[in-house]
Amino acid sequence: MKKILITGSNGLLGQKLVSLLTTTADFDIIATARGANRLPQTGNYTYHSLDITDRNQVQELIGKVKPDYIIHTAAMTNVDQCESEKEACWQLNVNAVEYLAEASKKNGNYLLHLSTDFIFDGQNGPYDETAEASPLSFYGESKLAAEQVLLNSSISWAIARTVLVYGIAHDMSRSNIILWVKKSLESQKAIQVVDDQWRTPTLAEDLAMGCYLLVKHEAEGIYNISGKDMLTPYQMALQTADYFNLDKSFINRADSSTFTQPAKRPARTGFIIDKARERVGYNPHSFEEGIDVLARQIQKGASL
Repeated sequence: MKKILITGSNGLLGQKLVSLLTTTADFDIIATARGANRLPQTGNYTYHSLDITDRNQVQELIGKVKPDYIIHTAAMTNVDQCESEKEACWQLNVNAVEYLAEASKKNGNYLLHLSTDFIFDGQNGPYDETAEASPLSFYGESKLAAEQVLLNSSISWAIARTVLVYGIAHDMSRSNIILWVKKSLESQKAIQVVDDQWRTPTLAEDLAMGCYLLVKHEAEGIYNISGKDMLTPYQMALQTADYFNLDKSFINRADSSTFTQPAKRPARTGFIIDKARERVGYNPHSFEEGIDVLARQIQKGASL
């Protein structure tokens, strides 16, 4: 049985990957994250605490478990935090990838790395895999530098670029635009939502499936793995209100200049996903279908 090692298994994507792989695929799964295991399920995988910024820990664990595949989901993804904590951001987003690539070369495994639309400046979205990167933020710079690590390596690798991932973690530990809009409107609280930034929002379950398909096909190179609908957050908020039959009059259209944020955001990103559709059979939900997935999980009490 082939082995898959997942970094960042306590995170949203990590949780969805472990859930997917333990129920639909025949793999020996090694889940890793910093600190204690926070996964809801207990069976069909082994867990190891791993600090990916510690080169020795990375070398030791990969040398010990000898995975056939690594899916690297762990990263510092808070864009503003990356702007203020640049050293920590670089360690998590770039140095860790260097350590994983180095260990993968010794071990001979395939490495799938998660990247982002924030490597682009948002002038010409939606983007395909050949578009020229030009990040506006330190977060974007760090993720682009991580891509370069793989491009310059001699290992077997793939990069899955994604956009605005949303979903529900089993412990409800993080919010997303759907939960935020639903909660605000149910409380009859007016909200300001930007209408001048365009994205292709990605359901976490779709991203997990995209990662699985890339591994299954041992696809190499860069792949866009995102949602298929190009929307502004304002449009996402309206769709959410419609789905839950809530009062849209509390949703106020705003532009990004309304909000003061340390890191600059690209205006129009979003991805063209034809390559992933054609080569590995990736077929994501629409945003409306994604709302329905979350709604059913909310009804179950997010016991995922």
